Amino acid sequence: MIKNSKRNYMEIMSYLYLAFAIIFEICGTTCMKLSAGLTKPLPSVLIFVFYGISFISFTIALKKIEVSVAYAIWAGLGVAMISAIGHFGFGEPMPPVRIAFLVLIAIGVIGLHLSSSVN
Repeated sequence: MIKNSKRNYMEIMSYLYLAFAIIFEICGTTCMKLSAGLTKPLPSVLIFVFYGISFISFTIALKKIEVSVAYAIWAGLGVAMISAIGHFGFGEPMPPVRIAFLVLIAIGVIGLHLSSSVN
């Protein structure tokens, strides 16, 4: 019982680290846009800070999550969130075809996650 509880705790913590990795990757990518081609000092520095934290968190998450699943979740949610930030924060277009492809990415991420639990 204690081993199972510790295993569940470790798995939850891994997904929490993955969530942190995604959040900091989104912050880093947003800073890329805000840096105006590395011409603005603060967002330019923050790119590296946020990506550093993201990679550290992602590496810790990989202790208990399969790399293919973790990377799919990290990349898929990152793409979806950056698309939303681009649209709502920077006025980038969001045509229906882009939304359809984002849905396909989500389906792929879900499929990879579901297939990892089937052995």
